[in-house]
Parts: sequence; C-alpha cells; structure tokens
Amino acid sequence: MQYLNELKEKIKENLPELDMVVGWEQGFDSLRASPLFMRTEDDVDKMIWGPLCVHNLATYLPSLKGKKVGVVVKGCDSRSVIQLLQEKLIKRDDIMVFGLPCTGVVSLRKIQDNLGSLDYIESTEVDGDSLNITVDGTNHAFKLEDVAANKCSRCQYHNALLSDVFIGDPITEEAEDEYTDVDEFEDMSLEDRMAFWVSNMSRCVSCYACRNACPMCVCRDHCVAQSRDPHWITQEDTVQNKWFFQMIHSMHLAGRCTECGECERACPVGLPLLLLKRKMNKEIKELFAYKAGTLIDAKTPLLSFKVEEDNINERGW
Repeated sequence: MQYLNELKEKIKENLPELDMVVGWEQGFDSLRASPLFMRTEDDVDKMIWGPLCVHNLATYLPSLKGKKVGVVVKGCDSRSVIQLLQEKLIKRDDIMVFGLPCTGVVSLRKIQDNLGSLDYIESTEVDGDSLNITVDGTNHAFKLEDVAANKCSRCQYHNALLSDVFIGDPITEEAEDEYTDVDEFEDMSLEDRMAFWVSNMSRCVSCYACRNACPMCVCRDHCVAQSRDPHWITQEDTVQNKWFFQMIHSMHLAGRCTECGECERACPVGLPLLLLKRKMNKEIKELFAYKAGTLIDAKTPLLSFKVEEDNINERGW
C-alpha cells in the first residue's frame, strides 16, 4: 500500500530507541487487521497499512505508561493521543507518533450487511477506491466510499494533528461536520427517542466492549459497571441498568470523546453508541467552542474551571 515501505523504514530507524511500536498486521483473515506490537525488525515486516486498519491504537498507550512507545496514527487517532496528553494520562517524552494521511477506513458491519456473513473470507484486495472480497468462490466488488465508516464521511482531520514522523503527502480536503445526525435525532418526539433507546438497550449484552475499546476510558479498574463499593449498577439484565451505564459512560466522555468510533465498532450487536457521544460533543462545542483532541495546549472544559463562561449567562436570569 501507499507509504507502507517508507513507514517501515522510519519505524526500523527509530525502533532501537523504543521498547515497541504499535501498528497493524493482517488478522485471522485477509479482511481483518489486528494490532501489532513491534519489538524487532521482523515484526515491522509484518505491518500493513490501508483502509482495513480500523483500530485506534491510542487505546493502548495508557496501559503502556512508563515505556518508550511508538504508535502509528491516522488523523482521528491522533486526536486521542492529544487528548491523553492534555489530561496527563501519558507523557510526551515517552511516545513517538508516526502519522499518516488517511482517506477513510472500512466498516466491517456495512460489509457484513451486504454479504450476510464474514465467516469465510477467502481473499481481499484493495485496488484504488475499490474493495474486492472473495467469499465461497464468488467475488464481491465494493466502492470504498460505500462501505466506509460513517465517521469518515464527516472527517475534518485526514492528517495526523500530532506527529514526530509524518509519512506521505498531507490531504487538504476537509468535510464539514454540522452534527446533522444529532439534529435529525433531536427532531424526533421524546416518545420516539425513548423508544429508540429502549429498543437498542434491550439488545445490549453488557459486555463492556465499548468501554474497553475507548481510548479515553481509563478507569476500568474502578468502573461504575463493576464497582461494589459504592454499588452503582446491579447484575440484573435490565434495560434500566444498561441505559444507566451508557449514560454514565457518555457523561464521563463529555468534552473528551474524540469520536474515533471505537465504541460503536467494538459493539457485537451494533448499537449506535456514537450518537450519544456526539450529542454530548455537540453541546460542548456550542457552549465552550471546544472540540476534543484538536489543540494540545487546550484545556478540556469539564476538567477546568472559569468563574465566567463566555457562552453561559449564569447571572443574568
């Protein structure tokens, strides 16, 4: 793939100074990529790059605190690195960021909706703006834009916003994100909105994959979902418990969520979890003119304090 050889060379060049570099390799079949932890040059040779590299590798950085770690990032991934740095959850001196320009990644869920099953993938080929997948001897051709993750159609950050090594030519085109999906949902009646979430939460299996995949969800050892002192959530399989957890999760991420979509990607039953996070971010943007993970020296609004907020008239009621 484009830029891959140059990226490998740069990683090998810097690997002696690092404990490891986190990238992607082919997973258990040709369609899926998996995180790759590179410690030797042989490991680097396994690395892949392209629209199949969907994971946000910044998720691993807090757990590798204290090590010298390199990480390969797309534009949306780099926002998570910046947000982690803002909150001092990782140290700048401990990480080396390898940035790449990204035109989008695929949604395995969209591909599965078209194919019916992803159990037996025989071969996968990315050719320009096309994706060819062979299943049971039959080739299926897709345009990448038709099976791209929803976040990619509104991406404003195709290039890594933070990088020590940037590979490739920066992409200058940017989409607009007016939160139209949130607006459309808000246009629904309260009853329809509640019915929508009750229906979705009834499908939740409480696996917490959304939490585990989130790069900003770093308090897993003290998560309200599993805490017994205090005891916030029971083990009952109820919509109320599941909805309670998702609301707490969304509030904890208000102003911190970089909208990488890992929560939604990791969900085994396809819940539209990013809609909750984007609703919070829309409010944060309107109230505080802030977008998570875009400015390394900024302060997250709900993790800081101002006596008078510019867009909140507390004293003029």
